[in-house]
Amino acid sequence: MTTADVQQRAAELREQLHHHGYRYYVLDDPEIGDDDYDALLDELRAIEAANPGLVTPDSPTQRVGGEPVSSLPKVRHEIPMLSLANARTEEELRAWIARMRAHLAREGIEEPRFQFVAEPKIDGLAISLRYEDGVFVQGATRGNGEIGEDVTHNLRTIPTIPLKVDDAPPVLEVRGEIYMSLKDFAGLNERRAQAGLSTFMNPRNAAAGTIRQLDPRLAKDRPLSMWCYGIGRVDGITFAGHWEALEWLREHAFRVNADVKLLDTEDEVVEQCLAWQERRGNLDFEIDGVVVKVSDLELQRRLGVVGRDPRWAIAWKFPPTTKVTTLQDIMWNVGKFGDLHPFAVLEPVHVGGVTVKLATLHNEEDLARKDLRIGDEVIVLRAGDVIPQVLSPAPHAVERPDRGDPPRPPARCPSCNTPTVKPADSVFTMCPNRVCPGRQWQLLKHFVSRGAMDIDGLGEKQVAQLQQAGLVRTAADLYRLTAEQLMQLERYGEVSAARTVQNIADSKQQPFGRLLFAIGLEEVGFVTGRNLAQRFRSIDALLAASAEEIERTPGVGPKMAQRICEQLADDQMRALIEDLRAVGVSMTLEGPPPGEGPLAGKTFVLTGTLPELTREEATERIEAAGGKVASGVSKKTDYVVAGASPGSKLEKAERLSVPVLDEPGLLALLA
Repeated sequence: MTTADVQQRAAELREQLHHHGYRYYVLDDPEIGDDDYDALLDELRAIEAANPGLVTPDSPTQRVGGEPVSSLPKVRHEIPMLSLANARTEEELRAWIARMRAHLAREGIEEPRFQFVAEPKIDGLAISLRYEDGVFVQGATRGNGEIGEDVTHNLRTIPTIPLKVDDAPPVLEVRGEIYMSLKDFAGLNERRAQAGLSTFMNPRNAAAGTIRQLDPRLAKDRPLSMWCYGIGRVDGITFAGHWEALEWLREHAFRVNADVKLLDTEDEVVEQCLAWQERRGNLDFEIDGVVVKVSDLELQRRLGVVGRDPRWAIAWKFPPTTKVTTLQDIMWNVGKFGDLHPFAVLEPVHVGGVTVKLATLHNEEDLARKDLRIGDEVIVLRAGDVIPQVLSPAPHAVERPDRGDPPRPPARCPSCNTPTVKPADSVFTMCPNRVCPGRQWQLLKHFVSRGAMDIDGLGEKQVAQLQQAGLVRTAADLYRLTAEQLMQLERYGEVSAARTVQNIADSKQQPFGRLLFAIGLEEVGFVTGRNLAQRFRSIDALLAASAEEIERTPGVGPKMAQRICEQLADDQMRALIEDLRAVGVSMTLEGPPPGEGPLAGKTFVLTGTLPELTREEATERIEAAGGKVASGVSKKTDYVVAGASPGSKLEKAERLSVPVLDEPGLLALLA
């Protein structure tokens, strides 16, 4: 791949991961499985590891997750609730341990003695409980790891959560997983079915949906429980290790799984993970892996965090579940640029606790490569997700003598009946109709989505409703909606209509980069939109720019620049931009240009272990102040920040007369 191709792929991956993170963490309605998401994340991590200059502050690798919904009060976690990197094999787990040893060696700790805690990875909803002077005062969801939702009223109804803790420190934060047992889940669904209500897809969705209810009486009537797995903030008491913290929780009436083990060797960890995998089907609750943590809290501190993941913990993920079923039909959806996407209609099959009827087929080239035919028995893969994928025909399916013909993309668009075309350089057959209703729906759905204009209360169903009512044709039409118009539609009352109109109006002030992402320019994802906004500062400057000027934007290559330039010159795109301008949407970037700040133009090198800041934290703070962090010392280095066990970089700095700072000196510059 060329440099431009790598940059483009990284931008695409970030866009996809932002979308899927939102679906999973915020809506509890994922579109892809954990393994598919992890594959995208691993691919992005690999690209950024090989190309550090492509790492952006908004990258999912630097985040811990997705944004919370706004229907419940927000709570900021004093200590972030981090997510975990994954291992799927014994080799990957041993490689994680080797990486920890190597990192600690660089920190000056040779031959560390690890003890590990292995815990079942409960497939539920992560929760933080706060106690003050032994009294339960607040409970919050994990949210995006930094900001969650206040669900205290519902957590108080769960019998396994203590409302009072004897001999407790002044402040105690307990973390765990809310879940519903398989037996209780089956009973709940039976009762709902008998009452004529819709059933839940799986225990995790039942637990997540229940804990976010506004009425605690509903939560009280549903059988939720909690396993505790750790302590966050605590005042007045200290622990040497994670295992000691779990023992303290057990002794103080918190529910800790009795099968959590303290292990001394790598072999014991592997054996324990395989044992959990073996007994997975016999448990009365769902697990999707095993969490392995270094117990020693000082080693945890020295290992620190990289991106969104702690170095000192990992999740051994179990292999995904597969089943065989019949491929009954192949149907097609229209994308926002007219691209046709195939999906599978399956004979319903129960996979991993849910009934699967539909599955993704990605694109027509993938469909041909897998040699799938209508009527085939196929292998369906599902790993803790709602929408699965078709892997391949089942064994011997290709030998069936009455096998159908290979599927072909439709000759006419399934949405507007326009004859389709297949560009020579595309993996997609296209609908060329720019006003195709299906295509317009996808564009509008994208415009209102998180990461774009982020209009709360408008999703794919609401967009379709507005289209069908003839109220919205383009994105600019959204800003002309009135509460009176919305109140004529189903499910809109006076309050919800007024709130939706206000949310739409508020989105006019979204950053310029979001607008460039939202309006539907091919090749322009969230990061490229932000980079274009930073470079050109206004829509008028961007519209006047040549392809060569656009190419000077970080992350934009010559082909992408030419494509962006062509789209911005298109009459229909120009009309949309002018229409959005007319309704008051902001089209300029405010604030100082990038690179300004107290450390602008300064280059730093970090060495050794700082007393409070991790290397990642120090780097983030320097870069946020406009500085740059380099890996090696040279005459161009402005400062070396040295902690304990600094190594050869300090010697070279002294030899080159480069100023050396300790942590207080760095903090003084940042102040």
